[in-house]
Amino acid sequence: MKTNISTITTLVLLLPAAVAGSPAQQPSEQEFLVTAYYSPEPGQCCYVRGGYEADKILNGEGHTAADGTAVYAGIAAAPSSYPFGTRIMLPGIGTVAVHDRGGAIVEREDGIHRLDIWMGAGEEGLARALAFGAQRVRGTVYPVGIAQPATSLSLASLPAPAEELSRFGIYRDDLMAVSPAREDRGYSVQRMQEALQEVGLFSHAVTAYFGDVTEQSLGTFIQTMGIDEPSDQLTTRTAAYLTAAVQRADAVFPVDGYVDAGSSRSRIAAAQRLLRFMGVYRGRTNGTYDDQLRDAVFRFQKAYSVVTSWQDAGAGRIGPQTKRVLEREWNRRLVAQKAEQLLAEHRVGQLLADRGAVPDRYLSNGDSGTQVRLLQSLLAERGYFVLEEADGYFGPRTEQAVLRYQQARGIVERTDEVGAGMVGPRTLATLQLEQRTKAYRLVRAEGWEVF
Repeated sequence: MKTNISTITTLVLLLPAAVAGSPAQQPSEQEFLVTAYYSPEPGQCCYVRGGYEADKILNGEGHTAADGTAVYAGIAAAPSSYPFGTRIMLPGIGTVAVHDRGGAIVEREDGIHRLDIWMGAGEEGLARALAFGAQRVRGTVYPVGIAQPATSLSLASLPAPAEELSRFGIYRDDLMAVSPAREDRGYSVQRMQEALQEVGLFSHAVTAYFGDVTEQSLGTFIQTMGIDEPSDQLTTRTAAYLTAAVQRADAVFPVDGYVDAGSSRSRIAAAQRLLRFMGVYRGRTNGTYDDQLRDAVFRFQKAYSVVTSWQDAGAGRIGPQTKRVLEREWNRRLVAQKAEQLLAEHRVGQLLADRGAVPDRYLSNGDSGTQVRLLQSLLAERGYFVLEEADGYFGPRTEQAVLRYQQARGIVERTDEVGAGMVGPRTLATLQLEQRTKAYRLVRAEGWEVF
């Protein structure tokens, strides 16, 4: 299932003992260097290598193990000297069963054997794998063919703090790039809860867990925005509206009080502009409370069931209830406009990704291939690299070009900073954003036919 396993999390060391599957076929002790892996899923906030495909290369597809067993809590990858079905009891962790292999899962020359344990899927699995860290464990090996303990590993008992993902979060602030659903735990859920807090619809503690409270809050937001989306998951459309609403959270309503014949000319003019935007007023912005403005207010009130006739109290005037409804509809309309723009930009980003026009993984010195060549061409477009020297190899010239780009964009200042000269989360996100913005402007000018 997995190839070239390198550390997602760190590893663990133990003391030498008997080798698994010895001729006596008795339980034996063995020192292990224990690591953890997970199953990447599309729509995560964070990836160890910068993208879904890159993490699949690191961790494998994440569905079945090398012997065809579907992944489950307690499955492990061990060196090839451990037959499939071997069970290993690890104090403080649990009992795992060997069903998987990995290029880096070997018996080391110092007598320590590597062991890799599956920690779940998606953001929660990644956070748990990262938090697992390096652990020294002396395990007991139970070969196939003798009495074995039952497999027992409780993922729920192992910590999976969302903050573990923050340093890998290329999409950490982009709600439209993630897709948390009911029962999920992770940084994407945390960001969604924080966004709902910012728009005043989530008053509970941020837990990074998508349960009843979060679904109710998301459902209220969806209803308020008048969009037809499910409440048990954050769809791309809902995410666009939520992002737009957060951006408008501090917007000031343009009419600073109630409006009637006795209001100031400036307040009346503000009401005229607002009602023109709402599509019910076609008169001049003259600050005069005349019949045309009064009729426009009444049409709005009837449309939103504030009043039913001219005989109703407040008909034709902007009082408390009318002002509340006006502010709600004004904000909803502006949020919708911004959301549609965000959706168009997101679509542009997806098209670029589908065409391989933007890098989709982290890159550093020693890497090679089409992703590096693409990086070199993008740096050349920006004047930091010589296009004729693009060879698909990340060497000193590419490192210096990346560094100059980072310094120009304010990503790093000094050459000794962490990530300097490497394409990490911030650099990759900046490159992708620049390409998306450039393409979106082209779409606005010439239409979707440019793709």
